Amino acid sequence: MNHGTTGYIMTDDAKPQLTRIQQKNREIILEGALTVFSASGFRGATIDQIAEASGLSKPNVLYYFGSKDEIYQTLLTALLDTWLAPMLHIDSEGDPLDEVLRYVAAKLQLSRDYPRESRLFAYEVLQGAPHLGDILGGRLRELVDSTVVVLEGWMEQGRLKRVEPHHLIFSIWALTQHYADFEAQIKAVLGPGHDPYAEAQVYLDNLFRQMLAP
Repeated sequence: MNHGTTGYIMTDDAKPQLTRIQQKNREIILEGALTVFSASGFRGATIDQIAEASGLSKPNVLYYFGSKDEIYQTLLTALLDTWLAPMLHIDSEGDPLDEVLRYVAAKLQLSRDYPRESRLFAYEVLQGAPHLGDILGGRLRELVDSTVVVLEGWMEQGRLKRVEPHHLIFSIWALTQHYADFEAQIKAVLGPGHDPYAEAQVYLDNLFRQMLAP
């Protein structure tokens, strides 16, 4: 392994990699940007706000990312990878009801653990997904289509009650991500002494179990 003079670590295949300090600074910037974008959306956010939220100077932010658009795209790409992971883990050889309920639980857990990311994604979609249109109509659609094939197979075998599989997936997204996107409303309505996500887990498990059990 050779060290270059650009601040990058050069691997044997000559591909530049960020040093540990540079990687840490990028992560700090992305964390600050997530706070700003999830509160203001892409249009309302500025590099100055991102720099302030990151605790770094504006020139420092622009050293690591060439533009606000680049920061936003980086966040959205990472977010989509995280959001899609539970669907990739649906096992066509597993018990159908268990697999669907596990997916519901995983999506709800993502909403609990990553509420800002969920709101950022919601902002993007509400604007017509200008930065994600190709991905939503490409990689996401392909993954959903392959999952629909699995669901339809289980339904044809009588192992799941027959429902429209696309809308089953949409309803899972809506009922789980709602708890992140409308967290303030839910907490205000429930009042103190409630754990919205724990209560939602019980409710959604029962809901989808009754809907899909053959």
